[in-house]
Amino acid sequence: MNEKIHEYTEYCLNCPAKPCSQKGCPLNNDIPAFIKEVKEGNIKRAFEILSKTTVLGSICGRICPHMKQCEGNCVRGIKGEPVQIGKIEAYVFDEALKNKWYEDLEKTNELQGKRVAVVGSGPAGLTCSAFLARSGAEVTIYEKYSRVGGILRHGIPEFRLNEEILDKTIEMILSFGIKPIYNKELGVDFSLEDLEKEYDAVFLGFGANISSKMNIPGEDLQGVYGGNELLETKKHPSYKGKKVAVIGGGNVAMDCSRTIKRLGASEVYVIYRRAEKQMPAEAKEIEEAKREGVEFLFQNNIVKILGNNEGKVEKIECIKTELVKKEGETREVPVNIEGSNYEMDIDYVVMAIGSSPEKKLLKKLGLALNEWGYIKTDESGRTSRRKVFAGGDVAGNKSTIAWAARAGRDFAQLGTGLFCASHNNC
Repeated sequence: MNEKIHEYTEYCLNCPAKPCSQKGCPLNNDIPAFIKEVKEGNIKRAFEILSKTTVLGSICGRICPHMKQCEGNCVRGIKGEPVQIGKIEAYVFDEALKNKWYEDLEKTNELQGKRVAVVGSGPAGLTCSAFLARSGAEVTIYEKYSRVGGILRHGIPEFRLNEEILDKTIEMILSFGIKPIYNKELGVDFSLEDLEKEYDAVFLGFGANISSKMNIPGEDLQGVYGGNELLETKKHPSYKGKKVAVIGGGNVAMDCSRTIKRLGASEVYVIYRRAEKQMPAEAKEIEEAKREGVEFLFQNNIVKILGNNEGKVEKIECIKTELVKKEGETREVPVNIEGSNYEMDIDYVVMAIGSSPEKKLLKKLGLALNEWGYIKTDESGRTSRRKVFAGGDVAGNKSTIAWAARAGRDFAQLGTGLFCASHNNC
């Protein structure tokens, strides 16, 4: 066993209450149990325990926001450093992928004869497909690109998630008997009605990757980009020697700023209207960005984008903010400081303040939406159409890889629509 991994496992107290699992992990991985097996040298057994709840261990072990999830709830972290749960999980799954232990995982015939279409192959779609297939269902994934992976391939930079690890994870998942259909886009190449005629159930897990806008003056100028689209398409302008402002404080903002800096920008500024401690991005990602030369302007807000005579971005106008605790608010909110406006010379602006599903596609689907514009679902993931379910970002679930995976797994285990043909109450 890796000596460092053994050291990490020895540090675990194997708490009976399991706060890391029950409170911290969106997938409720049995963390003390799998770490105990690793500690005793039973790596394959540790993989089997993890496989009851996840198929993305090599990925989640690397890119989950651990300090906001499992490691942030570790008892060891109260007075010191938490157990390195992510690194142990990644190690176990890496060993499983290398040795193909997944070929020995138990399968059932519970859903034999059921046919399910999964649209999208990100964390929700992959996890959903894997658990359905391992329960005996015949699963077909519809992917709009030429390779499976969804946001894991088209949204996470290579420096955060090695492509070889992703490819091996997908190889494992597809080995469960899942059929992928490539270069087919919902609403363009096929419709929901087409899928409903052919399958017993349909799961929509294609995410929500349209960057939100601030609706400020100048947002339509040349040189203003959406962060999600830049990461997905990888169609960047030339940043060589340019100054770039990235607006936002989440992991998309960190991924964009680090990517742009690596592509040659002379200066990259992350502009965030709150304090550093309030940033939703993982602390380690913020520190990595700082080490790579990204500059942070905390408690600053952009209010206007200014262009030149050719309609291209030339400057931005910002304003400083102060944090104020307002009645009824659970945390301090940023308030603009009157008269603190200033301008900065900027060549490109990247909006990374959030994202939403593609409205044109949702309109085509004709599904009921919730008040925030996401697909409306019940507790089993069912939409307003009997055979159609949804989970992950497109349904407004919490936006992390693990939470999206949880939505996919929940449908695979709770999706009552699979049995509508034989139950009168469906």
